[in-house]
Amino acid sequence: MPAPRKKISYQEFLHREYVFFRAPLAPEMDFYGTIRSGNLRKVKSLLSEPFHEKRGLGVLSENHLQNLKYHLTITIALIARFCIDGGLSQSEAYNLSDYYIRQADEARTPEEISDIHNEMCIHYTKQMQSLQKSSITSKAVNTCINYIYENLHTRITLEVLASLTNLSAPYLSRLFKKETGYSVSEYIQTKKIETAKSMLVSSDYSIAEISASLAFPSQSYFTNVLKKDCGMTPKQYRTLNRSSGRMPGTLLN
Repeated sequence: MPAPRKKISYQEFLHREYVFFRAPLAPEMDFYGTIRSGNLRKVKSLLSEPFHEKRGLGVLSENHLQNLKYHLTITIALIARFCIDGGLSQSEAYNLSDYYIRQADEARTPEEISDIHNEMCIHYTKQMQSLQKSSITSKAVNTCINYIYENLHTRITLEVLASLTNLSAPYLSRLFKKETGYSVSEYIQTKKIETAKSMLVSSDYSIAEISASLAFPSQSYFTNVLKKDCGMTPKQYRTLNRSSGRMPGTLLN
């Protein structure tokens, strides 16, 4: 009898190794999506492998340095597109891409290419991070949002958030709604559904595992919430988005 599969958590999904993906394309798409989300800590952790030592790059030129330049240019263009999709203005996204493509063109060593790649990824991520927080003015709401992102694998309540911010629950509820446009429960559920969609497309975790890892009360509840959000069951959503080859950020809603 095979050993029971280890229960997963949302945190394990965030920090998973590439072996969990179903295809070589998926880690790249997840990486671009992470930049778009403004998750600077995760982006930095994913930059451990130098770009010039990256495995699986296609041969676009017999000249190694030129080949790296071509691949970096493609990467820059894709990241710009992802960030535009995430709300960054086209002028800002394209100005950054033009700047880093020129930097790549002038590079003289593979190591320089890696340095440009890392600087570019962090620059775009910081821009997206600033964009997402620009409409949030209070420290209390920022604290709540950071806590929610780090704890989607648990049941998060207004009372817990109020305790973290030393505010009364009614006051925090009004403040959160004013600054984000969502009630606390709506915001938490929205972020859980966004993460569940990513897990459905970018991993081979079962629907039951995804439901449990995001602390939904039950698998049937998760199914109903997703169906209300996009008109599809988790199985239908996974099948349709995988078969269509859509990138995160262009998934069918």
